[in-house]
Amino acid sequence: MNVLSLFSGIGGLDLGLQRAGMTIAGQVEIDPWCRKVLAKHWPEVPRHDDVRTCVQWWGDRPRPDLVCGGFPCQPVSEAGYQQAQDDPRWLRPAFADVIRRLRPPIALVENVPGLLDRGMGAVLGDLAALGYDTEWSILSACAMGAPHARERLFIVADASGERRQRRWQPAHQGSSLMAGEGLRDRYGRHWATEPRPNGVAYGLPGRVDRLRGIGNAVVPQVAEHIGRLILAADGNAADRGRAA
Repeated sequence: MNVLSLFSGIGGLDLGLQRAGMTIAGQVEIDPWCRKVLAKHWPEVPRHDDVRTCVQWWGDRPRPDLVCGGFPCQPVSEAGYQQAQDDPRWLRPAFADVIRRLRPPIALVENVPGLLDRGMGAVLGDLAALGYDTEWSILSACAMGAPHARERLFIVADASGERRQRRWQPAHQGSSLMAGEGLRDRYGRHWATEPRPNGVAYGLPGRVDRLRGIGNAVVPQVAEHIGRLILAADGNAADRGRAA
């Protein structure tokens, strides 16, 4: 399954999906420092700097099987001004435009839980208008064995025209993403306790960029779990199609 990653950051979501068995086919990230990190870890992957011109850049490459990304969370975060679509960083329409024009079979959206109260209707409305069925849940890093909570909202959108028999339920029906058996054992064996940032650190070039990049990144273990669920559901759908 080929993935086009939008708002890639330092590649946390990309790394998790790759570990699940997907192939990163393209990355779009506006921050120059983050693009350097991406280039180091995915030197063979084509890269672009602006989601608003992503479709033109993508050109006649094969349609991606999955488009993923987390548009900037500041407009809906509890820690921000909560201006949603009135915030100039509100890039949900740009994300939706890529989905509309590339028409991937599956889209994966990541954001902070604050999106549920400030913009979720617009996100789901966009996807529904484009013919996508959606399911969503909040998943925490500690469910994978991390030493911190870091809750994030994930939305999986499916353009198949009928719901696939996934291994989770929408959040409002009681999601199993939060409580899968053995998640801490499966994904949490190699966590290292993160050092606490202690004010200004002199003589450490790029430290501010590094902390910002880590702070914005998706936890790879969480992305890997979701990627495996998507691949399992996709395989089940293919099996049912052959049987029919």
